[in-house]
Amino acid sequence: MRTLLSILTFLPLVFTLDTPSGVKQAFDDANIPTDIALEFDPTFLLQVVLPQSTGAPITLEVGEQLPRNATANPPTFTLIGENIGAGPFVVATVDPDAPTPQDPNIAQVRHFLGGNFITGSPACEAELLVNTTPAVSEWQQPTPPAGSDAHRYIFLVFNQPDAFNDQTLVNTATPITLFNISAFGEAVGLGNPIAGNFMLVAPDPA
Repeated sequence: MRTLLSILTFLPLVFTLDTPSGVKQAFDDANIPTDIALEFDPTFLLQVVLPQSTGAPITLEVGEQLPRNATANPPTFTLIGENIGAGPFVVATVDPDAPTPQDPNIAQVRHFLGGNFITGSPACEAELLVNTTPAVSEWQQPTPPAGSDAHRYIFLVFNQPDAFNDQTLVNTATPITLFNISAFGEAVGLGNPIAGNFMLVAPDPA
């Protein structure tokens, strides 16, 4: 269990970063690799864009805190870097802080899991990921409970293993709580993530 002081240290951090090593440092500073038990040394940048019902979409900066009402719609994902390849890729989003960062006894919460993401033009250095099949676990809007500190919502991209479509551990009926991305990844052969991003979301104001 983390102390309140250790949790609060990452809450004010917002990183405007344009290198994988900078994103890695942001993840390390937010204690994410330790808390989700995954090695994180990304090869690419992950741009996460959250569409808005009105107004311009929000392009997430690493570690940015967003109001909950800005996270209702499923995000889009773009890989940035050289030699991205055509895919397929797996994208996952998890919350390791549920119900509160001080007592995450139902974490992780799975907010999204989808495979068969591909790129349109692998020679480009910024590739929008397109999901060619329905998600395994559809987007769930962040909903930290009243009274909680802000939660971390972590977006990860993996190279998709050949047998991913045959996995039976998660489906649309599987509870989203008590998920473990590292155990799931080990079971299905995901390996370590190739890119990531994260945001902070606090409860709605009282």
